[in-house]
Amino acid sequence: MTTLKQLHTPQQHALGATILAWAEQLGTLSEDKHGLTCTYLTATHRATAVQLMQWMREAGMHAHIDAVGNVVGRFLSTDPQARTLITGSHYDTVRNGGKYDGRQGILTAIAVVKHMNDKGMALPFHLEVIAFAEEEGVRFQSTFLGSSAVIGQFDPALLDLQDRDGVVLRDVLAEAGQDLSSIDAIARDPSDLLGYVELHIEQGPVLLEKGLPVGIVTSIAGSRRFQVALTGVASHAGTTPMAMRKDAATAAAEVLLYVEQRCNEDPSSSLVGTVGQLQVPHGSVNVVPGACHFSLDIRAGNDPARDAAVADILAKIETVCQSRNIECTIEPILEAGCAPCAPWLMAQLSSAVERAGLPPFELASGAGHDAMLMARATDVAMLFTRCGNGGISHNPLETLSVDDADVAARILLDFLRHFKPRPARAATRGARAANPANAAPREYTE
Repeated sequence: MTTLKQLHTPQQHALGATILAWAEQLGTLSEDKHGLTCTYLTATHRATAVQLMQWMREAGMHAHIDAVGNVVGRFLSTDPQARTLITGSHYDTVRNGGKYDGRQGILTAIAVVKHMNDKGMALPFHLEVIAFAEEEGVRFQSTFLGSSAVIGQFDPALLDLQDRDGVVLRDVLAEAGQDLSSIDAIARDPSDLLGYVELHIEQGPVLLEKGLPVGIVTSIAGSRRFQVALTGVASHAGTTPMAMRKDAATAAAEVLLYVEQRCNEDPSSSLVGTVGQLQVPHGSVNVVPGACHFSLDIRAGNDPARDAAVADILAKIETVCQSRNIECTIEPILEAGCAPCAPWLMAQLSSAVERAGLPPFELASGAGHDAMLMARATDVAMLFTRCGNGGISHNPLETLSVDDADVAARILLDFLRHFKPRPARAATRGARAANPANAAPREYTE
């Protein structure tokens, strides 16, 4: 068995160094002078795409930028009739984001292909590396624009979206020289696909706490989100007795504590609940809050666990409001099902991890990824890499060590060289993938 120590010879360590050097170079392309911001089809975004395409070509791939801005590189098999395995991730960022979110998966795949090409290695299948143009939903408030086109679910209505400056998406694409009429042609034939494997920084502290450089993702959590508005009565803070108050903020506080309590009850399902927005509109220091608004985000590694928690929390909101004489409106704003990873692909990743001398540790992903969309067209798997600095991500403080980058690259290389495909998928899967009714929610974010 190859050991972790053997993976760190000077020659092999160069893979990790290359990946981090490329990430640093891409990090200099930013819309923000003081941080990394790369949003969809800005000049920065387009320059990033050109650089990725150049590295893909230097690595030995045929590469192009498609009609929605995805950068696509193909490392061809000697068998022209071979099917295709896809890997990759997204290259757009949140505002003032980190250097490795999404990009680690792209750069690792390019580095691995370059290594194989330099060594004269061939694969019995075509390998396609896709740098998805848009996953974060920052500029046009619509996520997965890149991967939705790849699976044949790009909604033409998205072309009428406007950014915060009133710029229309179709005009942005036209200005970038993209041919809108060729968007439909981006869709892959599911019967040609062997699967999709995404490498991504964890964006959390689990692997860091476990002392492990990598982990195998079991599923990508689905999310249900709501906006909740509680309405009581604003009254004088000094003259309204405690027992006679209709305080919307204390009602919200009671609900928030229950969200924490309920989501702590099912750690095995990776159940999490978050209230990321909390407001007392027109609040004053000497007024009993007459209104309180908050967001609610519930996620889990499986839909039944998530939905059970949602049902309990919504029931709690009703009970609290009745007991405190508070009116309530709840607006659902998102429902996205979880995307389980394919056991047969997970098993092959586990074998590659074991051959690296590491224990195959499994964990769920609480963040959304392009793999969620790709799962509609083919089987998917994900390999997480340890996120340093306490697991901070979506932040300039996001870190990745050269050792971990190198180990992940070696595991991906080993996975590709030992990859065993499943039989061809039924053509009916393609019909489902092309059905706009199955399109992803437009505002799903990580």
